[in-house]
Amino acid sequence: MIGEAYILFQIAGVGIVVAMIHTVLKQMGKEDIAHWATLVGFIIVLFIVMDGLQDLFQQIKSVFLFQG
Repeated sequence: MIGEAYILFQIAGVGIVVAMIHTVLKQMGKEDIAHWATLVGFIIVLFIVMDGLQDLFQQIKSVFLFQG
């Protein structure tokens, strides 16, 4: 349960930081760099989610195949 909340806070933190960077860069007139920053933030969150899914599939596999 604590691990799940940690992942949610981690994703939210990345989102807040990326949103702030995007806003600052957009106000400075560097919209293309702001879009790249958003894309990098999305990729980071994607890797976090993929890691969580890997753990989930390992748990499902251990339950249904009775492996520890």
